[in-house]
Amino acid sequence: MKNTTLCYIEKDNCYLLLHRVKKENDLNKDKWIGIGGKFEENESPEECLLREAKEETGLTLTDYRYCGIVTFVSDKWEGEYMHLFHATGFRGELIDCDEGTLEWVDKDFFAKLPQWEGDKIFLSLMEQRVPFFSLKLCYEGDTLVYTALNGRAV
Repeated sequence: MKNTTLCYIEKDNCYLLLHRVKKENDLNKDKWIGIGGKFEENESPEECLLREAKEETGLTLTDYRYCGIVTFVSDKWEGEYMHLFHATGFRGELIDCDEGTLEWVDKDFFAKLPQWEGDKIFLSLMEQRVPFFSLKLCYEGDTLVYTALNGRAV
């Protein structure tokens, strides 16, 4: 299981989203997601978050919270522990990202864009400011087949 971070940076009721359209063999191809990436050796979740935010966006995060951990299980892709963050403070200027197109998207419009079904669940938990949570999402292909929150099936 790989460890990754995912962060939703918020400003003026919009999220900074990455439209994944540039990488080959991308499990997130054509989806709209937050920013983040894989841990490097000896990194904490926070260190990975800050490094990935800077590398992908050019922004330095100044205010963020660690929302929870999402366990992804798939019949097609490597398993993943994704550390979810929500950021509301940053400084710097946006840069071009080599993994896709960065765009500020209204939070209400975001729900209409292509995304993983399970993303809607953890985004809702994040928006509700649910205390730190553990969410397990199991997929067969692109279909969500099982969900558990804090160890209990939902």
